[in-house]
Amino acid sequence: METTRHFVATVYVVNDGATALHEHERLGMWLPPGGHLDRDELPHEAAAREVREETGLDVDLLAPTGDVGSETARSLPTPQQFLLEDIDVHPDGSVSHQHVDFVYYGRVPSRDIDPAGHDEADAARWEWFTREDLRANADRLEPDVVEVGRRAIAAVGER
Repeated sequence: METTRHFVATVYVVNDGATALHEHERLGMWLPPGGHLDRDELPHEAAAREVREETGLDVDLLAPTGDVGSETARSLPTPQQFLLEDIDVHPDGSVSHQHVDFVYYGRVPSRDIDPAGHDEADAARWEWFTREDLRANADRLEPDVVEVGRRAIAAVGER
């Protein structure tokens, strides 16, 4: 079976020591804002767009830009994580769909979620999780969401 891979960008947005997650309807899991890169869109651009569409918030990404550049090449803002995620796993263990995920951390100015996109999850479906909340809810959250969420809160808190 052939595996289809899509490029996506995700942002663990942080405000006042907590990160925002919502229960994704189709996937049935709690996730931060994120989605597929549009044609000709760079990963950090998609990350900021997805945060704006899903939460209505403008994000300040913690994504350092390297110092390599020339007339024909330049460094891009670097994600904090780069993950390969299995999306469609079949009973025989085969995987037909994966996401190549550029995962960023970012600071948002408030916790007032007001989705700006036309088909986004309702604001009431979002919850803010502190580092302790993430650990306390490990039974309903994926292990990578707990770990990366905790790292994002720590990283944003240090700046």
